[in-house]
Amino acid sequence: MPAVNSPVVNAMTIDVEDYFQVQAFAHSVGRADWHGYPRRVEANVDRVLEMFDRAGIHATFFTLGWVAKRHPAMVRRIVEGGHELASHGWDHTRADSQEPNTFRADVRRTKALLEDIGGVRVNGYRAATFSIGARNQWAFAILRDEGYRYSSSINPIAHDLYGMPDAPRVPYQPDNNGFWEMPMTTVRAFGRNWPCSGGGYFRLLPHAVYRTGLARVNRADSMPGIFYFHPWEIDPGQPRIAGAGWKSRLRHYTRLSRMAGGLERILRDFAWDRMDVVYAGLLPGSADQTEPARRPVVSATA
Repeated sequence: MPAVNSPVVNAMTIDVEDYFQVQAFAHSVGRADWHGYPRRVEANVDRVLEMFDRAGIHATFFTLGWVAKRHPAMVRRIVEGGHELASHGWDHTRADSQEPNTFRADVRRTKALLEDIGGVRVNGYRAATFSIGARNQWAFAILRDEGYRYSSSINPIAHDLYGMPDAPRVPYQPDNNGFWEMPMTTVRAFGRNWPCSGGGYFRLLPHAVYRTGLARVNRADSMPGIFYFHPWEIDPGQPRIAGAGWKSRLRHYTRLSRMAGGLERILRDFAWDRMDVVYAGLLPGSADQTEPARRPVVSATA
């Protein structure tokens, strides 16, 4: 029974990427060098799966195609555990750095690979570093054309790497064509939106701040929240990246040793489920991922 007395079920999500693939290290680690770093993502995802199994919850795993190609057994364990398999794009390239045709190829390729490995339909997408914003709203039409049913790619806050503060705080249809954007959770106070969706803020701020914020969203706004984190955040022993700037080190490494414990607490404090279950009223049938995929078959090489 959740410690917070609320009937609202929130969405638990994981962005499946490894420690050397994050935006904070994009200037320190080139994609061509990724093969030289020891991969830790599979072991960390297995820890997350065990944690969720103990708590009796299911979640949505937004997974990079690059990772899925190299760890197909991990992808199958995610699906076998009753979790939703979703797309995080191919190799963590920001959506707002891509032209429409490049973006289309990226999301098509990733969807095809995940569906081929997982044996389920992929309905959800999350852009790397929440990189859908005012400049690339065209991305939603492409996602719908490629067979996705929803995105969770907009963070309606002000931030130096991402954010669209004027975006709706609630799920909405960007083009009124049945495709949904599920924005990351914020608390509205003092005339602005404040982050309340996990990630680095969850590690940097006191636990009570997040707990109070989500409880307010559930009770005052009568809305589910969306929480996200990365597998590397429960891995304080990960290798350190040489040459990273102080801000990148602060964002990435601060309080990693506390993250697993903090997760255990919020799993007890609130009710959680996968995105397509929490938003089943908006996405009827999506929780049945056995529905045949509507997409072309493409090569998943490289």
